[in-house]
Amino acid sequence: MTLRLGDLLVTRGLLSPEQRDLVLEAQRTRGRPFGALAEDMFGLDPALVEAAWAEQYAAVAPRIDPLAEAIDLEALSLVERRQAWQFSVLPLRFEAGELMVCTTREALPRALKFVGWRLAQAVYLVTAEREAFVAALKRHYPAEGMAGLVREGRPGAPMIS
Repeated sequence: MTLRLGDLLVTRGLLSPEQRDLVLEAQRTRGRPFGALAEDMFGLDPALVEAAWAEQYAAVAPRIDPLAEAIDLEALSLVERRQAWQFSVLPLRFEAGELMVCTTREALPRALKFVGWRLAQAVYLVTAEREAFVAALKRHYPAEGMAGLVREGRPGAPMIS
């Protein structure tokens, strides 16, 4: 079963079922993304919409073990060490013309913003457990003291410095 963003926003108490239906109606006529319309029509906080969207994406994104994945050095070269740690992204390889990038479920919103802003090619994200992700970052982008930039596995956990 597919998680729909509107249903997640209703479940979280951010929209009523009636508001969800109004956004869906507007989406059919305006062709804009559901989240953007919900923000415009009902003043939803973009960060809350983004968190719901990340939950939706995480439900369908493949989960991998980045320590067991084949890594393409060309893919790694697309992201600087600081960026990999700051935005919790680990480029893995190219598949069918798309760049596979690993992140954690908690870092999905940040990772998505980064790949949309920084990487010119088509990208798809996969997720990993935080511990395995940090270990893979340490292996491919070694940097002392950077592991704290990757959020803890608790929603809303503060960044660790």
